[in-house]
Amino acid sequence: MPKRKVQKSIENFCSGKSEVGLVKAEEKNGQSRAKRARTTKATGENKQKDVIPINKMDTDYSKINFKCERKSADGKSWNLKISSWNVVSLKAVTNKNGMEFLKKESPDIMCFQETKCNEKKAPEQAKVPGYQRYFVSGEKEGYAGVALYSKLKPIKVDYGIGDKEHDKEGRVITAEYDKFYLVTAYVPNAGRGLVTLPKRMKWDPIFRSYLKKLDAQKPVVLCGDLNVAHKEIDLKNPSTNTRTAGFTQEERDGFTALLNEGFIDTFRHLYPDKTGAYTYWNYIGNARSRNAGWRLDYFAVSQRLINSVCDNVIRNEVYGSDHCPITLFISL
Repeated sequence: MPKRKVQKSIENFCSGKSEVGLVKAEEKNGQSRAKRARTTKATGENKQKDVIPINKMDTDYSKINFKCERKSADGKSWNLKISSWNVVSLKAVTNKNGMEFLKKESPDIMCFQETKCNEKKAPEQAKVPGYQRYFVSGEKEGYAGVALYSKLKPIKVDYGIGDKEHDKEGRVITAEYDKFYLVTAYVPNAGRGLVTLPKRMKWDPIFRSYLKKLDAQKPVVLCGDLNVAHKEIDLKNPSTNTRTAGFTQEERDGFTALLNEGFIDTFRHLYPDKTGAYTYWNYIGNARSRNAGWRLDYFAVSQRLINSVCDNVIRNEVYGSDHCPITLFISL
């Protein structure tokens, strides 16, 4: 017997293994592999089918239909287009060609949330011609912030909601127009582990009161990242997220309270039973490619405006952020 084989046999003997045992083990492994191969062939399984598709990164604007032919309940065509998008950094989305959306959609009013910069630090590419720009940012650099771009000159623009604790974070811009107020907001997130849920619970009634005061003067269009999936239909996995930020009963009740004050969730009004309609997808696990998302971004309008709404479109084909833009078509 060759020296190497003798040495191997001695090692196997000392370790309690035998040549016969090794042969049987190898035969068993071979049979298992053969069995797996037969099973795979018989069932038509393919490992490639188990691979999670990668999230898309680039937007193909040529495949997006930006037209709206739907009319309002009053039978009128839209004459005002408003878009909203949580960009999670205006600089980052600009680097990802995000301003192309503004050019292609060409809304009369464009609202950005989580800009993370003031106007002075906004990238040059974000200064799209034809729009007057209004920014508010927080005291903490690189955090929160919202911006409003408008082709129409507002009568007046206000920043914040009149509450020092929340206004220092730069979360709200209000623009007054002839027939309505536009409010764009980045609502506080309850945080990982719900550590900032108490802060959110303070915010909701203050913000609701602010909107009610505006509504007493003129009808209101509210848009932005409201950081709540209102109903189970508004997220992919409701049963496993009841204590996750954005779907706690407390946050959902807060949104219900807003609706009870006379505001209408335009998307759910138009599409009460539509499933799989989301505006946010976690980057983890390629959630967007699987459409495992949440509807966190809204247009909510005063009740007396609802018959003027033509459509509320979710632009889920637009990439560049973990949120996608939404657009409201309305006749005013």
